[in-house]
Amino acid sequence: MLAKSSQRGRPVESLTAHLAATLAAADALAERVGRIEVVEKTLGELFWQVVRWAALSHDAGKIADGFQDMLAGRSAAWGQRHEVLSLGFLPLLIDNELLRRWVAFGVVTHHRALASSPDGAGKPSIAQTYGHGGLPLADFRARIGPVDQAVAAELARWLAGTAMSAGLPTLGPATAPDVVASAHALLDETLRYWDEQGWAGHDHDLAAILVQGAVTLADHLSSAHGTLHRTQPIAPGFVTRLAGDFAASGRALHRHQEQARDVRGHLLLRAPTGTGKTEAGLLWAAGQVAELMATVGGVPRVVYTLPYLASINAMARRLGRLLGGDEVTGVAHSRAASYHLATAISAEDENAAATPGTADEDARRVAAARKAVSRAAATRLFRETVRISTPYQLLRGALAGPIHAGIVVDSANSVFVLDELHAYEPVRLGYILATAQLWERLGGRVAVLSATLPTVLAELFTQAMRSPVQAVSADPGCVPPRHRVRIRDHTLISPDAIAEMRGRLVAGESVVVVANNVAQAQQLYDALAPSARARHHDSPDGTDPDAAILLHSRFRRVDRSHIERRIIGRYGTQARAAGRGRGGLVVATQVVEVSLDVDFDVLFTSAAPLEALLQRFGRVNRLGRRAAADVIVHPAAFGPRRGDPTRRDYADGVYLREPVEAGWRILCGHDGQSVDEVQAGGWLDSIYVTVWGQAWWAEVDRERARFHDDFLSFSEPYADRIPLTDRFDELFDGTEAIIQDDLASYETALGLAGQRPVGRLLADDYLIPMPAYAARLARLDHRLGVRVVNGEYDEEYGLTKVNAVEGARYRLGEVF
Repeated sequence: MLAKSSQRGRPVESLTAHLAATLAAADALAERVGRIEVVEKTLGELFWQVVRWAALSHDAGKIADGFQDMLAGRSAAWGQRHEVLSLGFLPLLIDNELLRRWVAFGVVTHHRALASSPDGAGKPSIAQTYGHGGLPLADFRARIGPVDQAVAAELARWLAGTAMSAGLPTLGPATAPDVVASAHALLDETLRYWDEQGWAGHDHDLAAILVQGAVTLADHLSSAHGTLHRTQPIAPGFVTRLAGDFAASGRALHRHQEQARDVRGHLLLRAPTGTGKTEAGLLWAAGQVAELMATVGGVPRVVYTLPYLASINAMARRLGRLLGGDEVTGVAHSRAASYHLATAISAEDENAAATPGTADEDARRVAAARKAVSRAAATRLFRETVRISTPYQLLRGALAGPIHAGIVVDSANSVFVLDELHAYEPVRLGYILATAQLWERLGGRVAVLSATLPTVLAELFTQAMRSPVQAVSADPGCVPPRHRVRIRDHTLISPDAIAEMRGRLVAGESVVVVANNVAQAQQLYDALAPSARARHHDSPDGTDPDAAILLHSRFRRVDRSHIERRIIGRYGTQARAAGRGRGGLVVATQVVEVSLDVDFDVLFTSAAPLEALLQRFGRVNRLGRRAAADVIVHPAAFGPRRGDPTRRDYADGVYLREPVEAGWRILCGHDGQSVDEVQAGGWLDSIYVTVWGQAWWAEVDRERARFHDDFLSFSEPYADRIPLTDRFDELFDGTEAIIQDDLASYETALGLAGQRPVGRLLADDYLIPMPAYAARLARLDHRLGVRVVNGEYDEEYGLTKVNAVEGARYRLGEVF
């Protein structure tokens, strides 16, 4: 009997080998997660017995002749659900009614929803396929087709023996079982119980999702032959090691780091950039890990979230250095494989013997891509106990079902560090707060870290959590004044502003200019780059290629990675500390706010919300080893967005007028003064007590409640959540496309490896994040599975224009 065929390059796997491997994966998961207190009201101490029994028996129904013929290529698709037939073994082996009922749920829902969504979208559910429990036995038997009773009896004996060896309660081996009739009866019972059970409240709903998540995760782990790390590097030993590293470099822990280390429970930490905020969060996490291990067992996971992909990639490298290697930490975001590929290629560049564009170079990239795809796949199966992620990857747990319920299981008894929570707009922030409430129900601990955290956000977080939240703040004056505010009365793109920037460049300073939109960034770069290059002329042709760099979101992935490495090499804090810092120019958009560990001499920026401006200030005089550096703020231009029916005013087409104007008034009141970064929180508070701030509060709280009610109540567990998936994707999925001129190169990259996921990763180097309007101008290439735009692109300037593409509009009769 087979569980897996040899198709798509995978080896043949016998049914009993797969079932045993899935049980072993469930055992590893139980050791990893520990005792989940929230399910004890529903299942007592039976939870992991349910999961282990379901893992052992989940694919038993694959013994059907129709399924085996399909795997062997002797017939077309079987057309029935093997997990339904798997139910037939449970009454023969499990006497405890409560245990058997919940094992049945775990088995029958590990691929498909038990019931359809209200609008009938999605794949046919189990209930829909088998007549909602009203299908006569004769019809059910005809659908399932022949099942060899001798094989069923042999498998039942194997299941009983394996269960006994694993310490699972069992009735012992059955003789001559009619598993088809048994499956029919238990399916009817399961559907009836699901329909009659009041799932809301009493944590029954969450227990149901956790069972499904644990079983499907164990199945996915065994199918991928994956493993789970069983140690946590951020443990008490980490505290000792970090203190030793500090002492060796002549530093001591700040008071707020010591206080964070001693907190037990949720944490709210305010600390300026450069005062060890990250280390404080990790010290807190180590304490939570130790306490959770002592109370519920397992190996708590530590998940560190950041709002931007580039900042996540930088944090992954930083934690790799702190924890002893890149293999210790996982990167969980939509482009994780691209990150691993860029890291591998960058690490090999210095010693690479291959010439770019040659077959050797292609082979090197293919090999690196295979490793990157494998590494990203392992992280998707939660291999590492330390992961860096966007919150959106964690929010997907709200979608539950066979695909996403594993996220909920992994969240149980985990430790979450949410860095720079202020960076999210109200809808997403409300969703994150609602999800933090779920983590708390699951036994998790949550910390919020920020250099610029307004009191209103601290109150929202505190009110969302059931358990107390302990607040820790850095001492006033813990860092010397690093920035001096300078206000100008002309916009960032005015001739006077450009002339002042040129003067700083000619003086040999390192200058960062932050515009609010891509068009202005490109315009400023065009005006300033010649001056920067003329000042620095180290290369043979009389120019320095890194003296002027443009960075924004509209670059190809591969080009943006290269640009970020160039910026770090010239302006990074490590280069500055080592005396390798140089003058020059970087023009950027808000992508620079929290993504790069850089240190410039002076900042020029357009007005923006105060939180964003304080983050931009942090890119200047970051090490605090110089006198307070100038941060020069220019007024924004206000007007409505094209096509916006509300006709509300936005700063440079990006930020709402009200918070930008409120921040501008505050900064004007401090023109010429140095910034006390700890007390700057008071500036933020004065913005959020305005009418706009009160409306912001109400919107966040409304969205938190809506996400909880719509996504996290799980009032009908095991029902298809396709409509919710569509709503979620509409909110969080951005648009990426390639330009028409890259289409041939994209196709070539797709075919380089001979494996679609690897080729797709290599081809993704050509993807460019697109503005919203460009999505309407793109056409979908159905053959290659990519959007294409007729765009004008330059490796130095990025995407400069998007034109309409023939075929971008729907054509009558076209099938998507």
